[in-house]
Amino acid sequence: MKKIVFFDIDGTLIDSMKGMKDISPKVKEAIKGLQKYGDYAFIATGRPYAFLPKTILEFGFDGFILSNGAHIIMNNKTIYTDSIDRVFIKNLVEELENNYIEYVLQGETHCYMKKHFKNFHDYLDKIEVPKNYIKDEYNCEEINIHKVEMLCKDDMMENLCLNIIRKNPECDYFSSINKRALEVYVKKNTKSKAILKVINHLNIPIENTYAFGDGKNDIDMLKVVACGIAMGNASDEVKSIADYVTDSVNNDGVALGIMKKIL
Repeated sequence: MKKIVFFDIDGTLIDSMKGMKDISPKVKEAIKGLQKYGDYAFIATGRPYAFLPKTILEFGFDGFILSNGAHIIMNNKTIYTDSIDRVFIKNLVEELENNYIEYVLQGETHCYMKKHFKNFHDYLDKIEVPKNYIKDEYNCEEINIHKVEMLCKDDMMENLCLNIIRKNPECDYFSSINKRALEVYVKKNTKSKAILKVINHLNIPIENTYAFGDGKNDIDMLKVVACGIAMGNASDEVKSIADYVTDSVNNDGVALGIMKKIL
């Protein structure tokens, strides 16, 4: 029976903020080894399609869980997509712009962001996000959005953003690059629920599922699979729920985890 392994990107396969922009040779070899035996290798990330680096897109993964579970791609085809209510997005954008808070709207293929959002553009440049799929002209009432990221410059702005998010009981959030970088998503779309959709589609039993992650939004993913593997650089909260803790992203933790727990 085939196995399936789900990999987070940031802090798991690469570490862009610290200069590690590509998957290490040992990790590439280990993942290709899985696929050689007929097992599946999937990405499961909070990133939207537009934010996927070239090294991830061209590696040869069997599928992608994107935008924290709101978008699933298999064999270059979308098998699931779900958007946030457009009225909520419109009201959210109005409040963010009225309070000079930078944001990016993340859709199925494209992301939408104003040219003058310097902090966001600098961040995307730092993690080498290609700009081909970023548009600066858009109408919120005409686009489907899976997730919204916003940068809050201080505690007051953070509280304002949280109050806006709480106006929609169907939405939740998590912090990504730092405490004030908030990512808003629909509660029913999570990595774990997307994983269940994928394995049902491929007819793979839950006993044959594995996942690697390091962040707070990986916790539900690590819990739902048969073997959840936390990176050595993960927080104590993530490590505490994992079935196994491997080495860090900079020390080929994924390759070591594959050899120890899967192959």
